[in-house]
Amino acid sequence: MSVPDDPSFARWYSESREASYVSARKSPGSILDLLEVIRPDGDMSRPALPDLVLTQDMFGGTHVSGNSGGGYYNEISKKNSLYLTAPNFANTVMIDNSHQLRCLSFPVAQWQNVLDEATEGKLSFNNMQICRGSFHSSTIESSLRNLWALCDLEEGAPSRLLARAAGCEILAELCRLSEAPFTPAKGGLAPWIKRRCQELMRERLSEDISLDELAAEAQLSPFHFARMFKQSVGVSPRVYLTQLRMQRACELLEQTDLSIIEIAFEVGYSSNQVLARVFSKHQHMSPTDYRRAVRAPVCIVGR
Repeated sequence: MSVPDDPSFARWYSESREASYVSARKSPGSILDLLEVIRPDGDMSRPALPDLVLTQDMFGGTHVSGNSGGGYYNEISKKNSLYLTAPNFANTVMIDNSHQLRCLSFPVAQWQNVLDEATEGKLSFNNMQICRGSFHSSTIESSLRNLWALCDLEEGAPSRLLARAAGCEILAELCRLSEAPFTPAKGGLAPWIKRRCQELMRERLSEDISLDELAAEAQLSPFHFARMFKQSVGVSPRVYLTQLRMQRACELLEQTDLSIIEIAFEVGYSSNQVLARVFSKHQHMSPTDYRRAVRAPVCIVGR
């Protein structure tokens, strides 16, 4: 199987003989690539590609054998089992049952600096210690569910901040599982940095502000910024951004006559359909119903 001139895991899978097995592809701003694959048993081997690939078996019960960069393994996969394939490694994988997988790939060019800063250059994508067979992590499983849901809600392309923040959460757990020698963040952000970053997020709500820009404001790496922000604010940057968007959308629905599409653009969503899906998830009603409810005339019954 040939490798494209500009290789990536997602592009190779979409252009190779495996393409017919891809049931969904979601690419949040070229920062991460997600694929859902439904395929029969057989050979899943692929050429060396410059991405770190995390694969989740959605159903389990499959006999899996091969080498993903950390040595040979031979096992029965369990539901939600995770597998990590090292970049630039031509893996060999055989599976004896039909199966459904979700794959998340980290383009090394996008993430190597983050990993270097997080571990002071002491860990590379090529020497992570968990590339040999399956492993489990409730943290990663939760992050993958949330990232997939974000892609569904936002038509396959959540903002750069959301994609980078989700990636940092998963990468932090991969580092921990690999016993990486990174120094845990101590304490949260300085109060003035916390306020400044919150102000920037509010001021640029309609823009695609990135986690890297916020981290630069705090003079931290994106990896450490995301973790320190959560310690200071109580939620991750991606959750806080959604909270800000919902708060502003509610204000505009209550106080203005802007159309739903105008409000969507104002709070950073690409369409009124995207706003409606996210709004309904968090407010349990549509934006139109919310506006109608908050503007309903109050009947005063006299004595």
